[in-house]
Amino acid sequence: INTLAKIPMAKVSLNHFLKSRRQRIRQLFCLAQAVPLVLPEGQARELRLAKWGLIPFWADDPGIGHKLANARADGIASKPAFRAAFKTQRGLMPADLFYEWQVVPGHQGKQPWCIRLPDDEPFVMAALWDRWQPKHDPIADPVLTCCVVTTEANATMEPIHHRMPVILPLRDVEAWLDPQTTPADAARLLRPYEGPLHAYQVKTWVNATRNDDPQCAIPLVRADAHRSEQFFDD
Repeated sequence: INTLAKIPMAKVSLNHFLKSRRQRIRQLFCLAQAVPLVLPEGQARELRLAKWGLIPFWADDPGIGHKLANARADGIASKPAFRAAFKTQRGLMPADLFYEWQVVPGHQGKQPWCIRLPDDEPFVMAALWDRWQPKHDPIADPVLTCCVVTTEANATMEPIHHRMPVILPLRDVEAWLDPQTTPADAARLLRPYEGPLHAYQVKTWVNATRNDDPQCAIPLVRADAHRSEQFFDD
């Protein structure tokens, strides 16, 4: 497992940590690729690379990870694939944007949107993680995998998609990461983001995983499209 960074919790705030690691590993992350994941490690936070698509430790077939990119908050404590990780294996997926695809009536395909915080500040999404090891190969290195927790859409996201990732405010990060936090208390942190978001349409260039470049996040400009818009929750 590749460790990207490790810093003491007591010395540096998460906000400073995110900004200090602002350099991007990739422009576009997709299912089954290595994504950055923040984990608690004693009195420190570790930034590691994890395979996106949760593979529960008990799984016989790692292919299950292709179906477990996201975990719905409303069933996270009871579904077999997530309930063990939800109890004590909670992490953070840092990002500075995410994409969602909107169904447009009367048009083929979907319209991609880019969603960010104001001033392009980095943020963290609630995640779950697990380590999987092939049962037929007990000496193989465990594979660190993860998934993003999703919740209902907020006012910004509702016109685009009915769900969104759980974006955790900094005040909730410690409780989410702490293995001592009970599942009931952790579940209360999984709610639609209450702060402002900046959402704008982008080109379908982002649809192709091979297009790992800054063009993915360039605002779409065309005569029959809405220009980049600023949305704020009430």
